[in-house]
Amino acid sequence: MTTRIEKRAAAVDGPPNLVDYEQARASFSWEASRHELDGLPDGGLNIAYEAVDRHVRSGHGSQTAVIWRGKAGARKEITYADLERLTNQLANVLASLGVEAGERVYSLAGRIPELYVCALGALKHRAIFCPLFSAFGPEPIAERLQLGEAKVLFTTERLYRRRVAQIRDRVPTLEHVIILPDPKPKAPKGTIDWNDAMGNASAEYRIAPTDPEMPALLHFTSGTTGTPKGALHVHEAVLTHYVTGKLALDLRPGDIYWCTADPGWVTGTSYGITAPLVNRVTMVVDEAEFDPQRWYGILEEERVQVWYTAPTAIRMLMRSGPELPRSRDLSNLRFMASVGEPLNPQAVVWGYEVFGKPFHDNWWQTETGGIMISNYASMDVKPGSMGKPMPGITAAIVREGDDGRLHAVDDPKKDGELALRPDWPSLFRGYWNNQDRYDACFRDGWYLTGDLARRDEEGYYWFVGRADDVIKSAGHLIGPFEVESVIMRHPAVAEVGVIGKPDPVAGTIIKAFVSLQPGRQWSAELQKELLGFGRKNLGTAAPREIDFTESLPKTRSGKIMRRLLKARELGLPEGDTSTLEGGSS
Repeated sequence: MTTRIEKRAAAVDGPPNLVDYEQARASFSWEASRHELDGLPDGGLNIAYEAVDRHVRSGHGSQTAVIWRGKAGARKEITYADLERLTNQLANVLASLGVEAGERVYSLAGRIPELYVCALGALKHRAIFCPLFSAFGPEPIAERLQLGEAKVLFTTERLYRRRVAQIRDRVPTLEHVIILPDPKPKAPKGTIDWNDAMGNASAEYRIAPTDPEMPALLHFTSGTTGTPKGALHVHEAVLTHYVTGKLALDLRPGDIYWCTADPGWVTGTSYGITAPLVNRVTMVVDEAEFDPQRWYGILEEERVQVWYTAPTAIRMLMRSGPELPRSRDLSNLRFMASVGEPLNPQAVVWGYEVFGKPFHDNWWQTETGGIMISNYASMDVKPGSMGKPMPGITAAIVREGDDGRLHAVDDPKKDGELALRPDWPSLFRGYWNNQDRYDACFRDGWYLTGDLARRDEEGYYWFVGRADDVIKSAGHLIGPFEVESVIMRHPAVAEVGVIGKPDPVAGTIIKAFVSLQPGRQWSAELQKELLGFGRKNLGTAAPREIDFTESLPKTRSGKIMRRLLKARELGLPEGDTSTLEGGSS
């Protein structure tokens, strides 16, 4: 396995935004970066103004902001001037409904243009925007609407009829449901028609002064137990979105950029709406679900330059083979990045072999609001590594000392909990109505991520596993991600999920669940071969049991749900499965 992919020579289209990592870290300040944004004319900082209006003010209104690809073949371009007009109308619609600053406006829709207008219009009106997965069933929808005390919901006629109507009476705060024009133009009784509402709204809107600390975004993230957590972010988060889009994703004004994430989770808003628009790029939005042929077609036809996608999608592209991408003209691709869960080394190398450039992994969480650790265009990539901390971010590996306090670990052979100094703009400001849960995330001047990691001699960070996923077997602590990455090297294996299983002798043994590459069949012989492959390459960290599964349970954001694998194996309660891919409809 390749241990390092060296940085390429300067690209023909100019050097990356971050040229010298150490110099950038030494000279960086959030305050200086803040001056690269405009701020509101009357003072303050508003995400929607920085993402849309300021570009129109500076003469770029005619630039395309969004290229929308419909699943049935439609294609639509929306300029920055169009987006300003539409979001102004949306803000006026909210004002006419009596929505006040700080009240919660929800969306439940697929990747249609109106969803993006809802998000930015709500932010412009200083409401708190909360996106929901369009694949959620009625119960998780009701729970999140109740938890956030929703006042307005934007959704489609189909989703309203199938999932919302039956639970609407359970959300007493929900005063207005606005039906988006997809697929039917008219709204059911008791709802508001989008076309009627927008048609009666003025295209002129003045954004009120917005304090940078004013709440802006509410993202629900599922825990292993209990109710979903609502992470609250403020308007100042736009500064992190701007800086990380520029430095971690190398976004440049005028770029064609495609983030494949759904706005129903945090990447789809932070890097599928805010970061690209604040950096004045043209972003591609695809309504359809994953399809290799379609994806490669979009990359070629839209001449995508920066592509941000998920490890699960990359592994599925790997399964479809290298012939498809090699049959397309993808010469415009300048930078490829991955997010959602750690990217296996094989996928990084595959990207380099097939596209001539690696996928650049990065690490962050819903709670951090933006990228914290990344592989940069100007740096060597170590396949399997998260990379190095962003300028402006102080990270460390910490362990509890004899004095009961947390201390940074300098030994590259030792892992510990990944911790961050809580001083960047997009750090969440609370869990909705749950102060105790929020306070528990901070200790001794650190934000504790709950992820175990290590830092090597060159300062690259390596993911070991979630603290509650790490396996202790025969006295050894074993990270499931490392085991999964090794088993994936076997040519028959497409994906792997690893858990710890109770054992009367070892205490816990490692069990792996594998899905196979197309054309490969599960058999006792292959099972034996995989067990031997694991022993040869992993020694005491090898799986003692390996079973076949058609597919691994994943969240809609692509993370393997190891706790669900474990619950099913041991017959335990499955807990919150509302974000499970392909869940109830």
